[in-house]
Amino acid sequence: MFSSDAENISSAEAGPFTGLLGDASGCGPLVPPLSDEARPLRLQIFERIRAAGRTPRVQLARDLSISPATVTAVTSELIEAGLVEEVSDKREMETARGRPAVALGVRGAAGHVAGIKLSDRQHMAVIVDFAGNLLADEAVSREPGAMSSEALAQATQRLLGRVCKKAGLDPRELSSVGVGVPGFVNSALGIAHWSPILTHREAPLQSLLSKSLGLPVVIDNDANLVTLAELWFGAGRSLSDFAVVTIEHGLGMGLVLNHRLYRGSRGVGLELGHTKVQLDGALCRCGQRGCLEAYVADYALVREATTALNWSSRELQSVNSLLESLYDQAKAGNMAAQSIFQRAGRYLALGLANVVNLFDPELIILSGERMRFDYLYAGQHIAEMTAQSLTANRPAPKIAVHAWGDLLWAHGAAALALSVVTQNRFGVVQAQLAE
Repeated sequence: MFSSDAENISSAEAGPFTGLLGDASGCGPLVPPLSDEARPLRLQIFERIRAAGRTPRVQLARDLSISPATVTAVTSELIEAGLVEEVSDKREMETARGRPAVALGVRGAAGHVAGIKLSDRQHMAVIVDFAGNLLADEAVSREPGAMSSEALAQATQRLLGRVCKKAGLDPRELSSVGVGVPGFVNSALGIAHWSPILTHREAPLQSLLSKSLGLPVVIDNDANLVTLAELWFGAGRSLSDFAVVTIEHGLGMGLVLNHRLYRGSRGVGLELGHTKVQLDGALCRCGQRGCLEAYVADYALVREATTALNWSSRELQSVNSLLESLYDQAKAGNMAAQSIFQRAGRYLALGLANVVNLFDPELIILSGERMRFDYLYAGQHIAEMTAQSLTANRPAPKIAVHAWGDLLWAHGAAALALSVVTQNRFGVVQAQLAE
């Protein structure tokens, strides 16, 4: 079994980003100084202020190696535009005497965005302000199964209305809405090529949602949004390169290279769950065979249990109920139940070893509700990942386990919307967009 004191594994099971949202710790990637010279100076200064939460002008000058006069001129423009405001710097006030120290912070009221995660069991939404502070969240359960694009748009509209009401906002006051769905999604084109929650392929989901909501909408694969959540609010803020592997109803992956989310030339890269681990193997929900997801995802575990434990009479039970029962039996010592998780864990180790060999990330975050099932990442499986990874006279990447719920995914969608709105306000064209 997994040992919580294993050297290269850390675990977190609290609510999403406890202690980060709504305080002065800031949000967004903590990009090192001088690493972003190609971006407009006004944008660099603004994003550094937002990432720090609050920062004095002199620190901005040091970080960017520019003159204090330049910082003063640019920040005066940002203040006049209503994007930045002067705030008391409590950290300096604790040590200084006399005149109160002044820092700069992002003006939260400068804009609001929504982040929405759509899935086949629950839809989740959050509202955050321009500084990244959480204002409201809402969740709606639904019956499993695929929906038409039109029905999904209607469900999204209802959810947005509910979460906006909680936040005390009219939906028309939002600057943008970020939406995450599982499957193959081209964010740049706004197309869901395939998603298990949609009844048809090649859905122009972004334009449909934008028309339904009457707002600018940006969409992305939900695993990318978990990665954005970690990059903007979580463990990846200060890391240059890290990977997030999500295990929920399917198996997804997001990758950050040089503080930027990597999507691939067609916007559908990093589909770890659909890399092939067995020729002519188990049937995946994408329609192909031998995908890694078909051995690790929840429906794969239930499929194995139906055969190994003779569960055919329980087919009317929900997947979640069956998984809980399977896990309880494994914990109680049922060898057949344990072998199902162990087999899935070995396949997961194989997939993670491939990630290490391809990208050599500093950290791999295992995320999603299914990470409660610690058989999947038991110590022997992590050791197997290490054994199958190339050696380079240095330790293998660290593994962190974040068993967050759907609120995490919605925060990633909000980060996506916030990023796009920020780029637009500073006149950066979409092709240059970098989270």
